[in-house]
Amino acid sequence: MSDRRGVFAGDDPFKIAQRWLEAAVAKEPNDPNAIALATVDGAGMPNVRMVLLKEIEPDAFVFYTNYGSAKGREIEASGKAAFVMHWKSLRRQIRVRGLVSREEGAQADAYFASRSLKSRLGAWASHQSEPLASRNALMAEVARLTPRLGTHPPRPPFWGGYRIHPLEIEFWADGPFRLHDRFRWRRDAIEEPWDITRLNP
Repeated sequence: MSDRRGVFAGDDPFKIAQRWLEAAVAKEPNDPNAIALATVDGAGMPNVRMVLLKEIEPDAFVFYTNYGSAKGREIEASGKAAFVMHWKSLRRQIRVRGLVSREEGAQADAYFASRSLKSRLGAWASHQSEPLASRNALMAEVARLTPRLGTHPPRPPFWGGYRIHPLEIEFWADGPFRLHDRFRWRRDAIEEPWDITRLNP
């Protein structure tokens, strides 16, 4: 595509996404890796929340959560998710839609071990998305678990990663007079090549 130059240049959308994220790290004041993750429940009602993207792999985007959370249950039921990353400082965004698989092996163990001890204990104590009587009840559960789990708690079996394998990635950059630049990378299956289309703003 002859006019896909500058920040849009390249033949690998994951490398473009990584470049954009690296540029955001230098500009955004907080959480440049934040994504708005969208799922749907069993009735087709959409749900969206902010999570932190932890890795851009050569063919996927990875984040971590409690598998029993609302997002975890909805992902398990549909096998699909979407997200958007938006950076005000860069005036750019990336939209992704795709298929989801779990990451619950050594990579998930290593990431969990890299978190602060309090975060690891909190992951064990929280029944994410479930009703909670009070903050004191949550802190009491942390206190109850701390002596049992010690200073090196293992990754809980109900906590790990999700890997989004995109079927569609859209790169958007702000343009003057709202004449934005948009390029959509689309494929019908993970193993197929990308079709790249410039979209109207």
